[in-house]
Amino acid sequence: MKIIPPFSLTKFPAANLVFYNGNCKFAHQKISDMSDDAMLVLEEVKEQMEHALRHLEKEFQKIRAGKANPNMLSGVRVDYYGVMTPIEQTANINTPDPYSIVVQPFDKSTLYEIEKAIMNANLGFNPSDEGDQLRIKVPPLTEERRRELVKKAKQVAEETKIGVRNARRHGNDEAKKLEKEGLSEDETKRLEDEIQKLTDQYIEKIDKTLESKERDIMTI
Repeated sequence: MKIIPPFSLTKFPAANLVFYNGNCKFAHQKISDMSDDAMLVLEEVKEQMEHALRHLEKEFQKIRAGKANPNMLSGVRVDYYGVMTPIEQTANINTPDPYSIVVQPFDKSTLYEIEKAIMNANLGFNPSDEGDQLRIKVPPLTEERRRELVKKAKQVAEETKIGVRNARRHGNDEAKKLEKEGLSEDETKRLEDEIQKLTDQYIEKIDKTLESKERDIMTI
């Protein structure tokens, strides 16, 4: 019988086994085989990265392309009976054609407050009061303006990547804390590897989301 010395690494491809420090392990363990504490860290990291991606998508909705879109008013807050309220909760917003947005208040008496909120949001829109509704003309974008918006989109995407990397750093810090509390070196390394895989996946998602937004902005 062959004696495997301590601290050696011997792999048997057929059985997919690894002997490490005298212990037998599967070379490709499932994530579900990780400890509860390690899984908790991984889930927290993924949640933070997912939140960053969702935030990016919301920010991209505010960056208009060539056509009118109700999401262009996303983020506008109206003084609605003394309470700052999202505009979509105070009115119906629709786009009857590619170059206009119509805002129909649920309560006509709030028309002025809604108009003021749109103006104060500094979106570059000048609403037209039609008595019972507001109409916003959305002019076509110039080539120069489109390139400015692409630049802005890239900036937002880069900020989102920073958020993803911050989540990775937080996860790695938590992995080191678990190691100090007794998590094995082997499982700590596995946890860090899984965190890096998540990082790569979300960076790729951000890049694809940016590519889609760039096409949207530059399409005439």
